[in-house]
Amino acid sequence: MSNKLKCSLCDENATVHLTQIINNQIQKIDLCESCAQKKGVTDSEGFSLAEMLSNTDYSSNSLQQNCKSCGLMLSEFKKSGRFGCTVCYTSFESFLEPILDEMHIGNQHIGKLPVKCLENISKGEQITLLEEKLQNAIKCEAYEDAALYRDELNALMESLNADSNNDNL
Repeated sequence: MSNKLKCSLCDENATVHLTQIINNQIQKIDLCESCAQKKGVTDSEGFSLAEMLSNTDYSSNSLQQNCKSCGLMLSEFKKSGRFGCTVCYTSFESFLEPILDEMHIGNQHIGKLPVKCLENISKGEQITLLEEKLQNAIKCEAYEDAALYRDELNALMESLNADSNNDNL
């Protein structure tokens, strides 16, 4: 079963999914019913994703600010909703943070990991924990416990090696 998408502006389930193509670039946004109405998305003639991205008011002086690398002006970004280069993100950082905070939870991309990768991370954490338990058991001269931890550790390592060998096939 797939995970339900969350609204880009709040934490509700998204029911409105928008895709807009500007200069051959696809821009997508997911909204709940309430945010869609607040942003005027239900009025198909009056909605623009670029407007939604740039709904922050800027002073006329700040609109003249430009990127040190490509020269894109903040006013151009406000119109198009697109940057000219990667340096634009740092050049306009003070203006981006409020926009990103409104659209997303946080302003850093966390990303997703494939299930297989998560399984390997979990096994890696188990290995680290077992190694610590093994060292503590040896220090406390609890050799029977240490032998059990060693055997668990070996079985887990074999499982991890078997998984990686299967992935290489």
